[in-house]
Amino acid sequence: MIALVFTGGTISMRVDAQAGGAVPALDARDILQAARGIEALAELRVEEWGRFPGPHMDVARMWALRARLVELCDDPAIEGVVVTHGTDTIEETAYLVARSVATAKPIVFTGAMRTLGELGWDGPANLVDAVRVALHPDARGIGPLLVMNGRAHSAVDVMKAHTHVLDAFESPLVGVVAEVDDEGIAFRPERLERLPVLAPAELATPVDIVGAWAGADGRLLDAVAGTARGVVVAAMGRGNVPPLMAEAIGRLTAAGTPVVVTSRTGRGRVGKTYGYPGAGRRLAELGAIFAGERRPLQARIDLMLGLGAGLDAAALAALFAPQRFTHR
Repeated sequence: MIALVFTGGTISMRVDAQAGGAVPALDARDILQAARGIEALAELRVEEWGRFPGPHMDVARMWALRARLVELCDDPAIEGVVVTHGTDTIEETAYLVARSVATAKPIVFTGAMRTLGELGWDGPANLVDAVRVALHPDARGIGPLLVMNGRAHSAVDVMKAHTHVLDAFESPLVGVVAEVDDEGIAFRPERLERLPVLAPAELATPVDIVGAWAGADGRLLDAVAGTARGVVVAAMGRGNVPPLMAEAIGRLTAAGTPVVVTSRTGRGRVGKTYGYPGAGRRLAELGAIFAGERRPLQARIDLMLGLGAGLDAAALAALFAPQRFTHR
């Protein structure tokens, strides 16, 4: 049996003239009726968990959804779980589940880039593909996946890389896990080694992301001082910021607020390559933690998990050590 958990997103939307754009309107039955042949694949348990646009999936809802997925995976009758989700935040929820749920059962996220009424509504096909992947034996034990546009991605790498094309999702570090077409599902032969999960009783919030740009100063970092449990900096290049921003990072770390340095570039690891004021070497001396190849959205989730689990500074630094991907 496959559990289908519908949470909303573009897959559930159509244009509403009064609203002036697409809004959530379809329930699970509407979507399943369009997903031809899906009921022949497996016995389905359908759950209407919510009908939220992607930007409405806040931390509390993500954590509640994660708890529900744990309950479903603990049910011996469930072979796998498929989750529909808004694509604006799907990579964050999928990453959170990947980093905090240890089940070997497949958890597959999917959604749509186009709404009902647009040419090429992709939701029904993506949903069918997601169920097929969840049923595949090679999907067991490799962690949550995201299936869109005929490709399965690891939830620990996938990112939304385009605003509207059907092929909007990429896995910049490790590539796709499997290709899905009408002839079958081709998983690649090498397997990703799963990381140990963190499962605190709750997430530590708020954790903020502050970006760097030419001439950025310390105002935004100073504004969250005293309220943020932790801060992720989306730095330039290898992990460098303007000097005034570096001074604000020092003020945060001196006050005991963890600061995690990532890159705004989207690919590649941050590091201590440069030594000028504001450079990575200087940020490390101020006590900042470097996030390896994690993107800002991923680092924020890991920091919420780590702080929620009560990790101290040394344990947080170990959590962010750049050892996310090994092969077996």
